[in-house]
Amino acid sequence: MLIFDGDYPMAYSALELNRDLTLPVEAVRRADPGSDNLVLATLPEMRRGGIAGALVKVVARIEREDSPLRGYRSGDLAHAAARGHLAFYQVLAARGEIRILETRSQFSRHMEEWADAAETAGRAVGVVLGMEGADPILWPGQLSLWWDRGLRVVSLTHYGPSSYAHGTGCPGGLFPPARPLLAEMERTGMILDLTHISDEGFWQSLELFQGPVLASHQNCRALVPGERQFSDRQLRAVIERGGVIGVSLDTWMLHRTERLDWATPGMGRARPFAREEVTLEDAADHIEHICELAGSTLHAAIGGDTDGQGGLAGAPGGIDTVADYPKIAETLARRNWNPGDIANVMSANWQRFFERYLPE
Repeated sequence: MLIFDGDYPMAYSALELNRDLTLPVEAVRRADPGSDNLVLATLPEMRRGGIAGALVKVVARIEREDSPLRGYRSGDLAHAAARGHLAFYQVLAARGEIRILETRSQFSRHMEEWADAAETAGRAVGVVLGMEGADPILWPGQLSLWWDRGLRVVSLTHYGPSSYAHGTGCPGGLFPPARPLLAEMERTGMILDLTHISDEGFWQSLELFQGPVLASHQNCRALVPGERQFSDRQLRAVIERGGVIGVSLDTWMLHRTERLDWATPGMGRARPFAREEVTLEDAADHIEHICELAGSTLHAAIGGDTDGQGGLAGAPGGIDTVADYPKIAETLARRNWNPGDIANVMSANWQRFFERYLPE
């Protein structure tokens, strides 16, 4: 069964954590001894796990006083860093390690080739390029530069405030530059990722933007308290707009006990609970909750936040690398899901979405 990961900040893992992701996962781990963020995904490991593709991210934020994460000290620096992330993907594509999927026909052909392949070793992994937090877009008219270089998905913000909107851990709505950026995104055909945006910004964005929307890595507030997760009303709104919601495998977003989010000042990144307290059963609960809200299995998917959520230390028990992602299908099968519905979650929902909303 093919897998499509709806959120993998691959360039962050490579450039910010200094990893050669063309190597086997064991080699990357040996090169990073003592790390509390052991790698989950390399390209050989994705192939071994049957991960045909992923929505990969460009990530660079401007550092602000009330942001819980470090960033760059100007928009120009954030822009340049994000261009570096983009260059990383372009080099991998030139080497045949990945295939950048810019159009719906490219996406369809890629998934068909993987479905027909008897062996996945050495095959190019397909990627759709996204941006997590829009700080690198310095003005709305610059969006065309990113589009021409293959970017197809943009979220307005990440943790804390961005140039365009309040994000996780920072209540508030959109900033004035968001309106012209959303208008330009709609005109261009860019997909809006609603992940990480504040509640107020969420509803303002849906009112202003009539183009396609998704939530690349977003869980259910009904199961795990905290504004990092979406309420049922928000999840229904994404579903009603034809969006897909990728369930994150970040244990902060799966652990049931109500506690402060790690992004709260003073919390730090370390989790005050054992990794084994969270399993794929918890992830399956979020998948099923989304399906119950939708009345079908056509809107829930995988959005691992792979290696952006803290690597191995932030993954559920039972996940050692992304080659264990097929265990999600096994978990759903134990709940008496039929093969077609399981396939929807593992890859088909993302495939239908991108085949509909990527340009011709």
